[in-house]
Amino acid sequence: MVGQTTLSGDPAGVYLDAERRALAIFAPGGYAWRPAVGEEVLVLKQEGENSCVVGVRCYSDLAPGEVLIHAGQGQAAIKLSTDGAVNLMGQVLINGVPLEDMLNKGGEA
Repeated sequence: MVGQTTLSGDPAGVYLDAERRALAIFAPGGYAWRPAVGEEVLVLKQEGENSCVVGVRCYSDLAPGEVLIHAGQGQAAIKLSTDGAVNLMGQVLINGVPLEDMLNKGGEA
């Protein structure tokens, strides 16, 4: 079923035919996320009557094989392209130091 997130966090709240609360959030191994309020999410039933949130609807115009990891509305994102390019969007920090500062200092943090 597809629903709309009413409470962000884990557990989450989702409006399906009625609001459901305390839904567990699942993601691929090594990846953590929390749906934002208002996002469309996919809800699956698990073990009888319990439901869980497993993902959000993808609206991105990615080419086949591309991967986009983003936060919010894309202010911070990593795009992996099939041509081998890795595109970083947003401020890039390395151990809390802006990349621009490191480049200006010759790579020293």
